[in-house]
Amino acid sequence: MTKHKLIFLILSCIWMVVIFYFSARDADESEDDSYRVGLAVGRVFVPDFESMSEDAQLEFAESIDHPVRKCAHATEYAILGMFLVGVFYPVKKRSKSNIIYPLVCCVLYAATDEIHQLFVPGRSGQLFDVLIDGAGALVGILVIIFILERIKMHK
Repeated sequence: MTKHKLIFLILSCIWMVVIFYFSARDADESEDDSYRVGLAVGRVFVPDFESMSEDAQLEFAESIDHPVRKCAHATEYAILGMFLVGVFYPVKKRSKSNIIYPLVCCVLYAATDEIHQLFVPGRSGQLFDVLIDGAGALVGILVIIFILERIKMHK
């Protein structure tokens, strides 16, 4: 294994620990995180958000809680997919395995992560979340491969 691939393997493992950490948080902690993100989104994108009552701000955060959680799933796995491309991506030849190996690893990890959530108080394992994670991973993988291919073209 090259030094480059080893670095990306270490980054992938660290990111898997980060994902595990977030999945290990109980339902109340996870909900608080989502609400904080929802409030931040409101501050950035909703005109006069700061002048709204605290209850109205919380109501807004609650209204976007589900999309925030699903975007977090997709983003976590897009990043993991990008790191795993660094592990599997060959420097010289194009191949479908450049996409398949990182994607399979991401989906398998997503499935084990959802099983893990079955044992976390207030959390549940969802097949739909595995699909969202896989879709996020695929987007991340395709983006980084596109960038790598463009870099190769300019060399």
